[in-house]
Amino acid sequence: MITIILLLCLYPPVLGEEYGNLEFNYNIDKIFSDLEPDSVGHRVPRQVNKLESKPHIIDFKVKTTIISRYAFTAVSCTMINRVSAAKEGVFQIQIPAAAYISNFTMIIGGRVFPSEVREKEKKLKGKKKETKKPGNGAKADNIESEMETFRIAASIPGKNKATFLLAYEELLQRRLGKYEHVTSVRPQQLVSKLSVEVNIVEHSEITYLETPQLRNGRTSSSTNTANLNSKPEAPLSTVVNRTKTTCKVTFSPNIMQQARIARNGMLGDFVVRYDVERELGIGDIQVLNGYFVHYFAPKDLPAVPKNVVFVIDTSASMVGTKIRQTKEALFTILKDLRPEDHFNIVSFSNRIKVWQQGKLVPVTPDNIRDAKKFIYLLSPSGGTNINGGIQTGAALLSDYKANHRRTQGSVSLIIFLTDGRPTVGETQSSNILSNTKEAVQEQSCLFSIGIGNDVDYRLLERMALENCGMMRRIYEDADARTMLKGFYDEIGTPLLSDIHIDYTEDTVEYVTQKLFTNYFNGSEIVIAGKLSDQSTDSLHVQMKASNSDKSIMLEMDIPLQDKAKEVEKNIKSLVNTTTEKDYIERLWGYLSVKELLQSRLRSESSRERETLSDQAKNLSLTYNFVTPVTSMVIEQPDIQMDKPRDDDADDADPLDEEHREKPQSLHRNTKQPDVSVKKPEKKIIISKTSADGDPHFVVDFPLSKMAVCFNINGEPGDPHFVVDFPLSKMAVCFNINGEPGDVLRLVTDHKNSGVTVNGKLVGAPAPVNSHKKQRTYFSTITIMVSKPQRSYIEITPRKVILDSKDRMVLPCDKTSAVERDGLAVSIVGKSNITVTVQGSVSFVILVHHYKNPAPYQRDHLGFYISSSKGLSSDSHGLLGQFLYQEVSITEMPVNVTIHESLLNGTKSNQEPQSPSTALKLKDRLVPAVKKQRKIHSGRHQVDCWFVKNNAAKLIDGVYQDYVVSHLFDTATGSDMSNEL
Repeated sequence: MITIILLLCLYPPVLGEEYGNLEFNYNIDKIFSDLEPDSVGHRVPRQVNKLESKPHIIDFKVKTTIISRYAFTAVSCTMINRVSAAKEGVFQIQIPAAAYISNFTMIIGGRVFPSEVREKEKKLKGKKKETKKPGNGAKADNIESEMETFRIAASIPGKNKATFLLAYEELLQRRLGKYEHVTSVRPQQLVSKLSVEVNIVEHSEITYLETPQLRNGRTSSSTNTANLNSKPEAPLSTVVNRTKTTCKVTFSPNIMQQARIARNGMLGDFVVRYDVERELGIGDIQVLNGYFVHYFAPKDLPAVPKNVVFVIDTSASMVGTKIRQTKEALFTILKDLRPEDHFNIVSFSNRIKVWQQGKLVPVTPDNIRDAKKFIYLLSPSGGTNINGGIQTGAALLSDYKANHRRTQGSVSLIIFLTDGRPTVGETQSSNILSNTKEAVQEQSCLFSIGIGNDVDYRLLERMALENCGMMRRIYEDADARTMLKGFYDEIGTPLLSDIHIDYTEDTVEYVTQKLFTNYFNGSEIVIAGKLSDQSTDSLHVQMKASNSDKSIMLEMDIPLQDKAKEVEKNIKSLVNTTTEKDYIERLWGYLSVKELLQSRLRSESSRERETLSDQAKNLSLTYNFVTPVTSMVIEQPDIQMDKPRDDDADDADPLDEEHREKPQSLHRNTKQPDVSVKKPEKKIIISKTSADGDPHFVVDFPLSKMAVCFNINGEPGDPHFVVDFPLSKMAVCFNINGEPGDVLRLVTDHKNSGVTVNGKLVGAPAPVNSHKKQRTYFSTITIMVSKPQRSYIEITPRKVILDSKDRMVLPCDKTSAVERDGLAVSIVGKSNITVTVQGSVSFVILVHHYKNPAPYQRDHLGFYISSSKGLSSDSHGLLGQFLYQEVSITEMPVNVTIHESLLNGTKSNQEPQSPSTALKLKDRLVPAVKKQRKIHSGRHQVDCWFVKNNAAKLIDGVYQDYVVSHLFDTATGSDMSNEL
């Protein structure tokens, strides 16, 4: 698929004041906005006004600084309201679920609205239930389980800007030997200034770095590093600069590059993965400002044998895709079991089925074959007996360990999978939790997996946390097979068990978790604490653990003062803000809050839960974290909604009363967050709920790739063209010096799809002091369609004429939509026209109007191919010939270079010439030079290879071959060729 762009003349000063420039930019962006489904076939003036009055994002930036795995992220989003009436602006972004928001500020109409973190009011719990479910499109679709949505709406005064500033922090977890940082790039519209910057500052050498393609699928982060030997290709416009211990990754796609990814601005997740060199022995300990952090991730250890029981839900709700993907994942997992492992399989619904009664079997080819047969024959039916399934699996492990003394050096795991809530047997969550804890008896770890949106995730999470495991979510229609395999890979290779890490008692205090049941290959243990006395010279560290039947003990004295100086030197010139310079203290606060909240979740005493909540609340307030026990409060912007003029009546779109009663929330449930406008308090409340429900996301990803085109403002003069070759990852540009009155064949596929497009040039005097004699523009575009029946469309800057079964004349300054016999025409007033043929070919025509045109300016049109799926490989024309072509860069031989110089009339009696750059297209060599073209009224530049002389040798034939007799000419003409 090829993106084709027509460069048209635009002289920026004629746009006048700042808002004039912004208005024109917005019109360019709007050509890629999808019309509402019900807009086809009739006028929809209300939709037009809403489209025109929607605040437009003009700047979207995300900057992250990762200091030794702890990430500080700052988001800045600026939008403008171009109409005179106040309008609602919505700022929405997805952030990692593990992150804590640390600041949020709004700057609206020049006034600053800061936030303040406070204790969460208990009455908010009741209000949460009152929130109504959102309307169409508000589903938990298309986004991974490890992200959640922050969304806030605010009223922006007319002709004013609003800037939203969000900051959040997180500790990156190591999975399968990699750290992964995810930035959601989904501004929901094309943005003229968009950039993502990720800075990594590590104490150890960075040994691995990759920036894969933008991620839109619902695959768990743990499944994206399956092929560790190959690095995926970075997204377009990504730039990486790295040293031994630092790295800077930037992603700044221009308008053209954004639209090639997604026309609706939902670009996807920008992912950076990396790893660092490991110190042998006790691990990496860093000290700064009275706090320390200890990273422990040993390698090159033999795997510990494991005893694993798979407890699989086979109730009726698992029928179809769920059970099929579960079986496929289990088949793959069985292959990865090691010869020293032992295993069994339990299925549960109304009945409990055990593959091998009363025992665990070793991993042998025969046992693996029989296990696959048992899995293959599983058939979903009946209810969900969660309690019975877990009791059976735990009993198998307990009996096996009791009867086999050699299992003392092994690790026992229960991998439990379900897609529903308990409906058979014991159905009370509290009883299931106590029964599970009693059955497991701290002899094994339970890892729970929930599939779908009907799971009691709070129950599964508590079951896992209370039994030294963890929980993973898999949502409806996700790739469950890949995610299950990825989750198993994380826990499938235990290297250590019963890990105890101790520090000199009188040297440290408030240390986070020090006891760990297991350490799995590719993960990392992180411990943080506070030094009791900063003047202490050394810290004694001792680590004890088991590896199979061996005991391991490591000890080391850490020189604290030297470590502190080393860390200060490492970050001094690389970290700017005070907050980032206290990264170890904030990391300690982050970990402490996480562990207190997990302990609260496991607690069975209300008094203990209250104590843990208070401790978590106090730490959250200290570090300004928005957690499940705190809320962020913002003064509500008190902006008067301007009374609209009669002709702007539809522009006013104030918040309705229903929205005014909903609390703003950062959440993981199915309730849509909105702005809380509590009239007496005039506050907006932002809160983070506990992970006890489904996360809700509102996004839309195009499933198919589309070629999208943009207006590029070149130098004043004749039509300029940019042809973008996605497969070759390069752009080629050229000029066409046409004559006024010429009709150019732009696209022809008359014999196959029946589509032909022509464009007529109109002339104007050249500007003063210009080297050109005249300027040309496209004044008329005609589109002829012969299948399934003959239709003609004639487009000028003033009107659209559709001639099919009957004749219709539609003005370009009014919004309307018409669909006839597979031909759809949608007009966005004073902006653009979209013509779609049989749903597979789309052209966008941009309308340029000058309010006070200079003598050298004319109202004109821009032509774009936005989708060429329905055009055949035989397509031709000035632009159509490039649809299925590839181009590469090569060197022009010296003799050819000299020959070109002679043809161009340049001197050749100079020093010997070196080979020049050329483009290889088909069998032709085309001389080209690197140039830049400004886009979006000069706000961005695109690099392209420029071909001179009316695109000689680039296009088939010569310019005159594309001149046709009249606007409605569909003749294919003579065969064009261009041989060297």
